[in-house]
Amino acid sequence: MSAPQALVGWHRVVEARDASLLDGLLADDCVFRSPAVHSPQEGKALTTAYLGAALGVLGPTLAYRHEWFDASSAVLEFEAEIDGLSVHGVDMLRWNDEGQLTEFTVMVRPYKALTKLMELMVAELA
Repeated sequence: MSAPQALVGWHRVVEARDASLLDGLLADDCVFRSPAVHSPQEGKALTTAYLGAALGVLGPTLAYRHEWFDASSAVLEFEAEIDGLSVHGVDMLRWNDEGQLTEFTVMVRPYKALTKLMELMVAELA
């Protein structure tokens, strides 16, 4: 099975480190979930802001190591480094029939890396 268009689109965003490519990729009602924020961030604008900030913080060293997908969702395992800390996590993506992302959930470990990521994300979003 070849990679679904939404997944190909996300990889294009990451490779280019260009959040402007999210415009056509995200559904208007996309929801972003992260361990760094307590409630789901709803809507294309907020999802774009968070993913853009993440590209800025993790982008230079972000590398996907494994991925699993079906016709409507994917799980991508990644590694990155921030301020000398190794970050290990997964991105869970869901998309609609039009190939637009409707949900983007991030999980990160270890705790020390998560707290550093939260600190840098706040600064990036400011």
